[in-house]
Order: sequence, then C-alpha cells, then structure tokens
Amino acid sequence: MAGASLLTLLDDIAAILDDVALMSKVAARKTAGVLGDDLALNAQQVSGVNADRELPVVWAVAKGSLRNKCVLVPAALLISAFIPWAVTPLLMLGGLFLCYEGFEKLYHSMVHKQQEEMSHAELVEAVGDLKAFEKEKVAGAIRTDFVLSAEIIAITLGVVAESSFLTQVVTLSVIAVLMTIGVYGLVAGIVKLDDAGLYLSQRQGQGGLTRFWRWIGGGLVNAAPYLMRGLTLVGTIAMFMVGGGILTHGIHIIGEQFNLWASLVAQWIVIGPFLSMLTPSLLNSLFGVIAGAIVLLLMSLIGKLGLK
Repeated sequence: MAGASLLTLLDDIAAILDDVALMSKVAARKTAGVLGDDLALNAQQVSGVNADRELPVVWAVAKGSLRNKCVLVPAALLISAFIPWAVTPLLMLGGLFLCYEGFEKLYHSMVHKQQEEMSHAELVEAVGDLKAFEKEKVAGAIRTDFVLSAEIIAITLGVVAESSFLTQVVTLSVIAVLMTIGVYGLVAGIVKLDDAGLYLSQRQGQGGLTRFWRWIGGGLVNAAPYLMRGLTLVGTIAMFMVGGGILTHGIHIIGEQFNLWASLVAQWIVIGPFLSMLTPSLLNSLFGVIAGAIVLLLMSLIGKLGLK
C-alpha cells in the first residue's frame, strides 16, 4: 500500500515537472522579445562606470532584479486569483513609466548635448561622487527591470492560466530565475567584452593561432565602444517599443487600428510582407514617444506648480 502511494506521488511529481517544462518552454518563446529588450536596456543602464566596478554593479542590479521577481511572482498570483481585471491597468502604468523614462533620456540628450562629451571623471563629479553615481545607475536599472520583469511574469501567467496552482507557482519561479541568470550573465559578458579583447590582444608569441587571437582581441577592443553606443540606442528604442506596445495592447481600439494598418501594408507588392512585420513595432514606438512626451510635459507642469 505504501509502495503504491509512493509510486502515485512520484507519478504526480513527474506529471507536474512535465507540465512545468512544457509551459516554461512556451513562456520562454513568448517572452523572447521582451527578454531581448531587457538585455539591451540593462547593458545600456550599467554602462559608464569604472571598468573595475562593472561586475559589482551588474551583480547589484541582478540582486535587485531577483528581489523584483520575489515581489512580482506572488503579487501576480494574488492579482490573478482575486482581481484579474487589475493586471492590464497595472501593466499599462508600467508601460507609461517606460515611455516616460525613454523620452526623458531623449529630451536630456537633445537639450544637454554637451554632456555627451563629458569625461567619466567630470560626469561623476557632476553627480556627486563615485558611490552616488553607481547608486543612481543601479537604482535606474532596477526600476526599468521591474517593469520588464512584470511583463515577463504577466506573459508567463497567461501561458499557465489554465494549469494547476502548483504548476503556475513552479513555472513562474523557473522563468523568473532563468531569465535573471540569462540576462545578467549576458550583460556581464557584454560590459567586460573590452577586457576580454585586451587580454587576447596582449597574448605573447608568433604562432599563427596566437596572432589570430591577437587579431580577434584587437577587433573586440575596437568594437566594444560602438557596441555600447549601439546598445544605448537600442535600449532607448526598446523603452518606447515595449512601453508603447503595452499601452496599445491595453487600449484595444488603437491596437486594432495598428493591426489593420499592418494588414493593409502587407498587400503591397514585394516589400509588403516585410513591412507589415515592422509596422506594429514602429507604430508602437511612435505611440510610446508621444505618450512619454505627454507624461514628461505633465510632470514638468506639476513640478512648476509645486514650486510656486
């Protein structure tokens, strides 16, 4: 009797693990786009610190990301169980915040172009000190991570909505841990790319393989600044794309109109199918820019009224 009960328990556990594996695979595929945006945004957010402090900063943001998910996973389960109608409005608030942060960066880059030419030492001096500079970087990255993590958790919750509660808990936990390790492992690799290139470029010897590694190292050192600038651009665009996409998904009439325009573009000869894939993202990004501009204007007006 005890043996039969144990076999039944093991069979139930195996069934749950199979469900978790399947659901995790589907959720990972559906969140891949957000994961890419998360990677670009966080690599951009932690850039600009001293080389010897890059990994500690990435580690601090990674720990903040895990804390975010420790809050988001239980909150998502509770909201889904008791007030499921609140999921979309909360996500839209997060999307609006992303648009606001993105436009604020865009605005400051246009108004204060001279800041782009500031050295790291001058930038740190302008902020205050090194610790304050790093703290500001980490806090900004964790805030951005919170919104993107919330969307990843919400997408995953949608995948496992019809599953048992235990399957939901385990799947959300697995996705939360794997996404955090994957994103911040890649971020750490990206920010240390120049150091890896420097190490390879300084290898001694005249053998063909050694010369090849020195060539690779030199290429990495030269490419690293352009990669970081590219990630800064991609990260800002991702804020508008993700934030705008969340907003248009919540405002159904706008989302449906964008899909209609994409279907019309698809009818164009030759380039139609390709452009139809880009159209929703471009329109979501544009909507995100407009939404961010409106929020920044409102925040500025509130600030001025508060000062008065």
